[in-house]
Amino acid sequence: MAPPSGEIEAAVLHVPPQAVGGLVPRCQPRADGPACVLGIGTTNPPTEFLQEGYPDFFFNITNCSEKDALKAKFQRICDKSGIRKRHLYLTEEILKENPGIRAYKEPSLNMRHDITIVQVPKLAAEAAANAIKEWGGRRSDITHIVFATTSGVNMPGADLTIAKLLGLKPTVKRVMMYQTGCFGGASALRVAKDLAENNAGARVLACCAEVTAVTYRAPHEEHLDGLIGSALFGDGAAVYVVGSDPKPLVEKPLFEVLWAGETFIPGTDNIITGKLTEAGLFLKADKEVPALISSNIGGFLNEVRKVIGSPSYNEMFWAVHPGGPAILTKIEEKLSLTTDKMQGSRDVLSEYGNMSCASVMFALDRIRQRSVKMGAATLGEGSEFGFFIGFGPGLTVECLVLRAAPNA
Repeated sequence: MAPPSGEIEAAVLHVPPQAVGGLVPRCQPRADGPACVLGIGTTNPPTEFLQEGYPDFFFNITNCSEKDALKAKFQRICDKSGIRKRHLYLTEEILKENPGIRAYKEPSLNMRHDITIVQVPKLAAEAAANAIKEWGGRRSDITHIVFATTSGVNMPGADLTIAKLLGLKPTVKRVMMYQTGCFGGASALRVAKDLAENNAGARVLACCAEVTAVTYRAPHEEHLDGLIGSALFGDGAAVYVVGSDPKPLVEKPLFEVLWAGETFIPGTDNIITGKLTEAGLFLKADKEVPALISSNIGGFLNEVRKVIGSPSYNEMFWAVHPGGPAILTKIEEKLSLTTDKMQGSRDVLSEYGNMSCASVMFALDRIRQRSVKMGAATLGEGSEFGFFIGFGPGLTVECLVLRAAPNA
């Protein structure tokens, strides 16, 4: 007899054979090889804002045109941001329809969440469709979802919503990571690696999506950190299809994920913070962030690169979260990198701004695109091995070691 409509789909349970000596054998076989990125998809809202004219727009739409000194400060930040344009869901029309969002501290969390709980998974689903198309597999073969975002919180979460938008099986296994901050892209790939390698045949969607509606607000003298966020942040989503043991002639591995780990810098808990209030999410980032990261990252990366024989930093490719131009420059100087090593990250910063957790995923895609365009030997701009690095609140540094596939 067929199950009644709406009944929860049951998983088939395989009873293990008789345990020997009280030990139960593994029921879930592991993969043989390392996790691989098999497909990459990115997307952004269609509305572009050129950085050159953004100060005029921002101060006009928030009714702060008379704040000349504050606007001049914001203009200087924009001029030094390294950003040409950004994409935002919040158009002029949407902002005019929602005055609470463009106020400074007006209770507006409900209207902000009404936007993010719809737009975050919707944006991710568009990126996922692009990743799945490149991968070439069937949506029904997706076994896991890992979803990271700092844009709001809700239950059920964006992980369930994207599963429904994509028409995935109800038995897809989900991991939802809210409020990770800018290192969430690296975290999502790390978790996807573990899932793929510990579940033979698994195909994992590693998803990151951000919509700045939760942080958008009018400029104010008592919250100068808000000026930096308003000048840097943009909206976007990136999704990777991750799996081990690629099927020959069917799946094309782009990057192998060889190692993953993270560390935090002691005594830096309050350097980057976020506080969710009735008026939305307030972010704070100390001006010492670039110096702290660059001064502490070398010791960690020196240990990390031992897993691949300690090549020189300039023999590797670098997919680094483009949190801002100062961070990229400071790391370059501290580790004596040639200027081309951060070009992928700088390209992403220029064209999209800081998309929080999604940015580092965009950076790896840009490296892949640059490699194809220049005819490099590998998809890592000619290098075999590379770093995939995110950093954010903690201060947390999350790093993965990748091996680039040959550029076919």
